[in-house]
Amino acid sequence: MMAFKENSQLNTDRVRRSGGGGSTGMKVGGGLGGMLLVLAVGVFFGQDGLNMLNRVTGGSSFDYSNVSTDSEDQLQNECKTGEDANNITDCNMVGTANSLDYFWQDALPAATGTAYAPPVLQLFSGGVNTGCGGASSAVGPFYCPVDQTAYVDTSFFETMKTQLGATGGQAAEQYVLAHEFGHHIQNQLGDLKYSQYDPKGADSGAVRVELQADCYAGLWAREAQNDTESPVQLEPLTESELETIINATEVIGDDHIQMTSQGHTDSSTYTHGTSAQRTAWYMAGYNSGDMAQCNTFEAKDLNNPGA
Repeated sequence: MMAFKENSQLNTDRVRRSGGGGSTGMKVGGGLGGMLLVLAVGVFFGQDGLNMLNRVTGGSSFDYSNVSTDSEDQLQNECKTGEDANNITDCNMVGTANSLDYFWQDALPAATGTAYAPPVLQLFSGGVNTGCGGASSAVGPFYCPVDQTAYVDTSFFETMKTQLGATGGQAAEQYVLAHEFGHHIQNQLGDLKYSQYDPKGADSGAVRVELQADCYAGLWAREAQNDTESPVQLEPLTESELETIINATEVIGDDHIQMTSQGHTDSSTYTHGTSAQRTAWYMAGYNSGDMAQCNTFEAKDLNNPGA
C-alpha cells in the first residue's frame, strides 16, 4: 500500500456516493464477460467518458437522482482519518482525492499559470447517470469532462486483479484515481480535444492523452510523499509499492488487454498505449517531478519519454 499517515484528516465535501442503478447508455454482452469485453474494445481510464458516453459535446447535465444523502452521511462517518483510508477502499479514494487536490492546487498554477478547479469524485455501484451519459460498472473508472467528475466503482479493483492479472493493493488503486484526475487537468488546459481529433492508433491523439494522464499520476506520487504540510499526508513510497503501481500500468496496456481478451494485438486500434509505454510515461513523471516532461503531444517517440 501507499499508506496515509494515520492522523491525516480526510474531507468528504466533494465526494459523492450512490447505490446501484440501471444504465441505458452502456450495453455489454456476450463472450468474455462485461468488464473484459469493454476493455477489449479500448474503453479504459478516461477515454470511456469521451468515446463511449456520447463524447464531450453530446452529454446532458448531470442527474443526481440516484445519489443518497444517507450514503453520503455514512461516507462522512466512515472516512475521517488516514487510518480509515488505509483500511477502507472508499476512504482510500477520499484520501487520494484530497491529496491530489493539495498537489494540483499548487503544481498546476506554478507550471502553467492556470488556477486549479477541483473535480468532484463520485463513487458508485452498479450504474450511474453522468453528464456524458449513462454508465455501468463495466466501463471501469472514468472521467466525464461535461460535469468535471471522476467516477469510480471500487468493485473494479477486484476485477482488475481477477481478469487482468494485476497485483492490486492500495497504491495501485491510488494510481487509478490519479490518472483520472490527470484527465481533469487536461480538461482544464484544453488538451482532451486531441483524443477526439485522432481517436485510435499506436501514435494517435487518444494514446497521447492517456499517456500524459499516466505521467501526471507519476508527478503526484512523487510529490505527495514529500508533503508535510497538508491535512492529508502519505508515507514515503516503498519499492514494493512502486512495483504494484508499475504492475497496474502494465496490465492495462492496449497490448496486454488485447492479448488477454482475443489472443492477438492490433496496433491500429490502440487507444491507451502499450504496457511499456504506460509504465515509461508514469515513471517519466515520477522520476522528473516536472510537468513539462509530460508533453506527450510533442514527443517524437512514445516509447522513450524525453527522447
